[in-house]
Amino acid sequence: MTDVGTADTTADAGQHGGSALTRTWRALDGSARAVVGLGLALALVAGTALGAVLVARPDRAVPGDASVDAGFARDMQAHHAQAVQLSVLLRDRTDDPELRAMALDVLTAQQQQIGQFVAWLRMWGLPVAGARPPMAWMADGHGHGAATAPAGDPAAAGLAAMPGWVTPERMNALEASDGTDAERLWLALMVDHHVGGVAMAQEAAERAGDPEVRRLARGIVTAQSREVEVLQRLLAERGGRPAGV
Repeated sequence: MTDVGTADTTADAGQHGGSALTRTWRALDGSARAVVGLGLALALVAGTALGAVLVARPDRAVPGDASVDAGFARDMQAHHAQAVQLSVLLRDRTDDPELRAMALDVLTAQQQQIGQFVAWLRMWGLPVAGARPPMAWMADGHGHGAATAPAGDPAAAGLAAMPGWVTPERMNALEASDGTDAERLWLALMVDHHVGGVAMAQEAAERAGDPEVRRLARGIVTAQSREVEVLQRLLAERGGRPAGV
């Protein structure tokens, strides 16, 4: 019913992370698609509408293509899209109600924010995908604690500059795991991913020019910092991080 449309919309909004998310979507069974698809569709529509309302104010200066605002909106789309992908994978691999609920919260909240980022860029008259490399907008030009990208893949190398970015190898490991193994790996990856997202949002909260961008960035810092504490507790209850993660 809405399967193809939702996956295509998510891929378009997530840019770099979209194709992988689409593959994950196609691997889900019908009931999983119905639940996740409805949540993603509603979140994206709500986020896009909210983002358009918040920035549609004629008295504000419009951020430029090389601004912190535009860089944050573009890079956080990809970062959020990977969190959505991780959470879709977990929901298909665990029966734990607490973890399934948390994964659903992550994917719906971050999909809504993807919609806001897309709306901002369109209202500013900027392309959703920019010419500058990922993380060029940060003060030091790159993220900290970023993943190592596969050799010879410029796109992956750019995305790997983002703090907390999950490598293809670990994404494949999550896809191949099940039960408690999948839970522990997802929790460990999501802790690092959230910590990286907080670092990006802190930068935007301090340096973005648009007050609505700063407001959302502060909200991300607060929400994801709290979620990290919950993720760490759940991980400790399951025996801690898997070896090597």
